[in-house]
Amino acid sequence: MLVFWKQRLVYLATPKTGSTAIEAALEPLASVVIQRPPELKHTSAFRYWRYLAPYLEKAADEDFLVVAVMREPLDWLGSWYRYRQRVNGSRPERSTVGITFNSFVEGYLSEPQPEFANVGRQSRFLVPDKGPGVDRLFRYDDMGSFVAFLEDRLDCEISLPRLNVSPEGQLDLAPDLEARLRADYWRDFALYETLKADAAG
Repeated sequence: MLVFWKQRLVYLATPKTGSTAIEAALEPLASVVIQRPPELKHTSAFRYWRYLAPYLEKAADEDFLVVAVMREPLDWLGSWYRYRQRVNGSRPERSTVGITFNSFVEGYLSEPQPEFANVGRQSRFLVPDKGPGVDRLFRYDDMGSFVAFLEDRLDCEISLPRLNVSPEGQLDLAPDLEARLRADYWRDFALYETLKADAAG
């Protein structure tokens, strides 16, 4: 999470949306930087509005614009799966080594979810059931628009490095599993479709 005091801007780091690269590029410009632990780095919209927004807005006597990035939901799950293919992780119960993408998605659709597939959901991170969500969302697959917005808002040129890139992996998914995923997690897919519609409009 990054706070830009002068510009009254807050960036919430949605997991698996290039947040490490974004924070590396913008850290020198930010007034407040929270990069670790992950629970604080990836502060959700709900936690921001409940705990941090009142403090910031009281100190600044002004609202902050809250922005974040969202990734296409199936691509987002694929990134989690590939990320957890790394063999040097400290939490073996979260590893997807030896697990197919089909099995990963089956686990994600299970209740309760196995630890390796317990990765949350973007819609809950960005637009909680109670309280406000982020003010403005950008698509991961159109990072150029987000960078252009930041350059205009922060009045500087920004170049994003390639950091924390997940290894390659086989992401073929059975049609019936994809259909279940789209039905069970319709809110995530619907939210992403609104971003595509906004861009087209």
